[in-house]
Amino acid sequence: MSINNFISELRSGNQQAFKKLVETYRQKVFNTAISLVQDHALAEDISQEVFVTIYRSVSSFNERSSLATWIYRITVNKCLDHLRAKKRQKFGLFSQFFNTDAIYNKPGFEHPGIKLENRENARFLFEAINLLPYNQKTVFILAHIEELSQKEIAEIMNLSIKAVESLLQRAKANLRKKLSSIYDRRKIN
Repeated sequence: MSINNFISELRSGNQQAFKKLVETYRQKVFNTAISLVQDHALAEDISQEVFVTIYRSVSSFNERSSLATWIYRITVNKCLDHLRAKKRQKFGLFSQFFNTDAIYNKPGFEHPGIKLENRENARFLFEAINLLPYNQKTVFILAHIEELSQKEIAEIMNLSIKAVESLLQRAKANLRKKLSSIYDRRKIN
């Protein structure tokens, strides 16, 4: 079935086509979400929200970008929405009375796709990635974890390719500094 026929089937509410879409993109959506939010349960919730959004809005998919790009864009936006909401909660009224950092900053995050022998290094890397500004974090994850091209990332994030290149360079430079700092801190402890 061609992509145009597949999209037509999705738009007509064909449950088999939607099931195929979920089977095809479920792991990519989850991997992107867990890399961005670093919380297994939240990544699962976001994944479900992504597919509900796709189901409800597939009729508005304009096909200017690929279906995969559209799905990644929805995923990144859902993650950003959750991170913004979490940040608002973190700095709410009760943050002056309680240590909310313990709730929202999860030390030792382990990405489920990382091989056991690489987990310690991955833990340091994700700790550093989590300290990056959101756009740098997103670009880095899409480029180096999801292995998307800069053109695809530009489409997903509604940026120019030059902006993606710049964010990627800044992310790498910041990661070097942050990893060095994390490594030094761990060496002292």
